[in-house]
Amino acid sequence: MADDGMLLNFEIGDAPLVSQVKFKGGRWRDRVKANKSAKAASQGGPEPAAKPRAPYDPNRPTKRPRGNDDGSDHRPAKAPRTSDIPWVPTHAMKTGLVSSSLFTSIPTVVTKFDEEAPAEPAEPAKPSNAPLSEEAENFHTLGLARRVAHHLATKLEMKAPTAIQKNTIPVLIKDDSDAFLQAETGSGKTLAYLLPIVHRIMELSMNEDGTPKKDAKVHRNSGLFAIILAPTRELCKQISAVLEKVLRCAPWLVCTTVIGGESKHSEKARLRKGVNILVATPGRLTDHLDNTKVLDVGTVRWLVLDEGDRMMEMGFEDDIKAIVGKIRADKLATKNSEGLVLDGVLPKRRVTVLCSATMKMNVQKLGEISLEDAVHITASKSEMEKDAAENSGSTETAFTAPAQLKQSCIIVPAKLRLVTLIALLKSTFARKGSVMKAIIFISCADSVDFHYEVLKDTLTVEPPPPAQEGDAPAKKPDVHIETTVASAAYITSPANTRVMLHKLHGSLAQPVRSATLKAFSGCKDPAVLITTDISSRGLDVPAVDLVIEYDPAFAVPDHVHRIGRTARAGRSGKAVLFLLPGPEEGYTSILPSSATITPQLYESILQKGFATNVNLPASSQTKNAETESNKRETWATRAEALQLHFEQRLLAPAPGFEDAEEGPKGHKGKFSKTGGKNRQPVKKDNPLLDAGRQAFRSHIRAYATHVREERVYFDMTQLHLGHMAKAFGLREAPGGIGSGISRRTHKFTPATNGQKGGGASASGAAKPSSGSKSKFDDDEFGQVDEDAAKRMKAKMKMLSMNSASEFNLG
Repeated sequence: MADDGMLLNFEIGDAPLVSQVKFKGGRWRDRVKANKSAKAASQGGPEPAAKPRAPYDPNRPTKRPRGNDDGSDHRPAKAPRTSDIPWVPTHAMKTGLVSSSLFTSIPTVVTKFDEEAPAEPAEPAKPSNAPLSEEAENFHTLGLARRVAHHLATKLEMKAPTAIQKNTIPVLIKDDSDAFLQAETGSGKTLAYLLPIVHRIMELSMNEDGTPKKDAKVHRNSGLFAIILAPTRELCKQISAVLEKVLRCAPWLVCTTVIGGESKHSEKARLRKGVNILVATPGRLTDHLDNTKVLDVGTVRWLVLDEGDRMMEMGFEDDIKAIVGKIRADKLATKNSEGLVLDGVLPKRRVTVLCSATMKMNVQKLGEISLEDAVHITASKSEMEKDAAENSGSTETAFTAPAQLKQSCIIVPAKLRLVTLIALLKSTFARKGSVMKAIIFISCADSVDFHYEVLKDTLTVEPPPPAQEGDAPAKKPDVHIETTVASAAYITSPANTRVMLHKLHGSLAQPVRSATLKAFSGCKDPAVLITTDISSRGLDVPAVDLVIEYDPAFAVPDHVHRIGRTARAGRSGKAVLFLLPGPEEGYTSILPSSATITPQLYESILQKGFATNVNLPASSQTKNAETESNKRETWATRAEALQLHFEQRLLAPAPGFEDAEEGPKGHKGKFSKTGGKNRQPVKKDNPLLDAGRQAFRSHIRAYATHVREERVYFDMTQLHLGHMAKAFGLREAPGGIGSGISRRTHKFTPATNGQKGGGASASGAAKPSSGSKSKFDDDEFGQVDEDAAKRMKAKMKMLSMNSASEFNLG
């Protein structure tokens, strides 16, 4: 290339070229000092001088003196660390498992807690539902026959009535007007209407002095005189049990029940034999009135609607209208089929008795349907109210819990709910005989099933020792409670080495529900019942000392009925309410004003419950967790180890999956080793993990069903789904909360020969066919169970039409 005459002049000045040095290796402090020295040298300045060291002074103290301002040498104790605990369990480090801390990212609690425990009152509160003094009142002075009063005092150990019984019994004996009974739970409303009915029926065949009348014999075929309606089957069973005890003084009178879930053929047989008092649920009674000809209501004198507000909430309004209409349509008989004169002893008109805790709008509507010129009777007064619904100025009457009931609420973050519940139960059963029975209320049936499976002991129950000669034959175990009653783990103590666990909800079969409730009531060991709101109304279980509302009630009246399962008939009791930090803390402001609810922070519950070691179920998968947990001596480390233990249980392989092998190349999942070409896919997820996911979904859906007035406290937008998932042993919140029906069945090879696709053979395995695809050609194992989905949709539609919620029903 030819020279174009251009000259390039590069002026670099007189300064020497200094290459920039980059220091590597060594400690970072040394690298920083070297960089500073190199920078100073490049700029021509002096190297930064080192900081001069102070001359040595032998009189200078080496450390700050420990003395206080007042000259004392006492060193104050270090404050305990209660939050932001940066600790990871040792067993998590060794095994490589990751466990997120329970004590980080916790919402701020708004409620202010007193540092000092509240002082105990000088005098304990007097029970508001206890029987009156024997000197002041007894059943005979109320107008009951001596035979009945003597039977109550000697056989049932009831010598004095309660306040509601004192005001109700004389009115229902002497007057033939309708009545509306309103009193707090556990005050004896059931006997308040049963005793007058039994007394007046007994008068048909007995004189006032107790001697039998001539030519006036009453037996089971004399006619049906009273019908008692209750919303749930359990309440019907309980009313029937109480009535049977009362009728032991009059064995010629017979009572029975007709409820859903029982055999209609057996019920018709009992009705055909004859019955004097009938206890029923509205739906089944409506069915019998339409289809059972032997059911004659012409002699019916009393119609009792127990828990009327609950029946209206469950959608029984149409059934009640039909029942009242059919009873009133039949002409009132003055004589029975045997010629026995009924007028003059029994009421001259049909008497309706309505029992309810609150005077809500639905109760007023029920009163308009069934009551005429009713007497309003409470524990403090009994006054005549003409047209009660019109004279009622307010839509709802305040209703309080028993005065002797001690109530408290625990403000606990979502991720700490499960360990706090176990800590509370563990401290509850720490002493022998302190608490015999406890009830835990949960919002939905799926959550009840999950917590029951988590808390029950996984060990196989040892068979009883062989019977010796002369011993009574051992009773056979009840097959109905095999899946609803078990020994509990985690909450036992040296004082109570055996705690029985029970579960109850509306999705169980009726024989299972009845057997479980009977087992819980008659349990001699300390027992825990995990249940839904199906157990919140009317059930009177003896020795219930503690009620835990793990999930708040859907409405304030339901809360009052829940805590009313304890502190009954003058006995003491405790009720604990779990609330989340934030908006839920204001929920206590709308509860009955007369109740004093003491707030507690979760830390105090954890410290008390985890002061000693937790008894974990013995299994190979939790051996390390148990050993490390027992080595630790702080409540925080035990809580962390327990939470990690639950997560390991849910993530453990499903039974039988440990021996599975990988499928063909390119196919997901594992398959059984046996079976050759007909190998079947093995379900990967632990059943407990599936139960936890389903319980979480149902809990979130139930959380959105609170009544409109209370949703300001139960705000879905403020709910942390990730933290709530840890309360179910999950490490992340599962999806599908709003997807409706969960589809969780297996998918098999499409069958031929006229068999529908996805079907299985009679032996439970899909039959291979030459023209069908291999089982390994599908990546997914779940197939939609269309029939189950259709049945579930139909059931949900029926429940919505009846204005009842699946969560309220259990």
